[in-house]
Amino acid sequence: MNEAARLQPSADGTADIGGELHALVSRLFPICRSITGEGVRRTLAILSEHVDITVREVPSGAQVFDWTVPQEWTVRGAYVRAASGKVVVDLAASNLHLVGYSEPVARRMPLCELRTHIHTLPDQPDLIPYRTSYYSRNWGFCMAHRDYLALEDGEYDVFIDTTLADGALTYGEVFLPGETGREVLLTAHICHPSLANDNCSGLAVLARVARTLAARRIRFGYRFLFAPGTIGALCWLAGNEAGLSRIDHGLVVSCIGDGGGPVYKRSRRGDATIDRAMEAVRCDGREVTMRDFSPFGYDERQFCSPGFNLPVGLLQRSAFGTFPEYHTSADDLDFVRPEHLASSFRMIMDVVDILETDRIPLNLSPKGEPQLGRRGLYSATGGHTATSDITMAYLWVLNLADGSHCLLDIARRSGLPFSAIAAAATRLEACGLLGKSQA
Repeated sequence: MNEAARLQPSADGTADIGGELHALVSRLFPICRSITGEGVRRTLAILSEHVDITVREVPSGAQVFDWTVPQEWTVRGAYVRAASGKVVVDLAASNLHLVGYSEPVARRMPLCELRTHIHTLPDQPDLIPYRTSYYSRNWGFCMAHRDYLALEDGEYDVFIDTTLADGALTYGEVFLPGETGREVLLTAHICHPSLANDNCSGLAVLARVARTLAARRIRFGYRFLFAPGTIGALCWLAGNEAGLSRIDHGLVVSCIGDGGGPVYKRSRRGDATIDRAMEAVRCDGREVTMRDFSPFGYDERQFCSPGFNLPVGLLQRSAFGTFPEYHTSADDLDFVRPEHLASSFRMIMDVVDILETDRIPLNLSPKGEPQLGRRGLYSATGGHTATSDITMAYLWVLNLADGSHCLLDIARRSGLPFSAIAAAATRLEACGLLGKSQA
């Protein structure tokens, strides 16, 4: 069965979301990606099997704010071979072995010179690090420190078959129109090579979210961006400045296939609806750890730069740089688990549900507490010492439905789940006790 078929829901609606997502991550994982080149295009082609992606290209040399789109990087192979004929580093074994954007090399050199171009992790001697040199001409290899220490003195043949030439930067975009002119931006970076959590997981989960929403009636328009880190986000921002005012909510997604966290970094605004919505969701019963904005991380720092200040936060399971597998060969297909991918998908869909259903209710019977019992909303027998959560949800909604509180505000104030507050509001509306505020 091909991947597209596997991603179709089962007849009874109980498709194995986790298994589907891990299968997609497994297809994306081997591809040698960078900020430009065929790796990005191949990745977008696979994602396009599941959701209708518009592929856009920005030519090398284009100016995007203070940045210039670099030349396109094409890689065909790379290795280091000892005088004995033994290949000690080989791109074919792991595409982390080559420093991203390495320029071409075909030379013999002594070990002392080769060492200056090798990156290792002495504290993690069995792992290969991930390194890049996007904006300065250089070359290098990454290898396990244990293998590095085993290199013998002598001459080594260094071969890097790459090309740096004018071409284009490629990114993908999906737009699902909604009933209003307002939008939600969901984005994942597409530039990392064989790193399953960072960020094959984000690509797979957002593709599934997009496919799910494409089959729904939605209030907001949803814009999905699959772009290279930093320069890709800047290219998109530069080409879409006129429409940025339509974005009400945004989320950068990365590292969401492991079992940690979840962790959310607030937008620069700090109190945007997306920030408050993330406080209200749970992941496998766990609350989200909330962190304040800082101008370091992923593309949220571009969307939240002062010239844009968009309401965009960063969602991860384990925060970048805090887990030992981060940017190493240990970020593999065993590190990313189907159950974690599935729970991350559900968490994002819970956020979407909040954004879609949040509203400002208005109590149509605000003078005193309306009689809930005759409307079937209250126990027929009084005198109980405890009040059920559903009754408390009714009371909280009625009390705060003064035209200045949205359902998300009421959930936060009451300490009740947003879903309980939303359900109570829907029932109260059906009973004629709530209307919609014009505020």
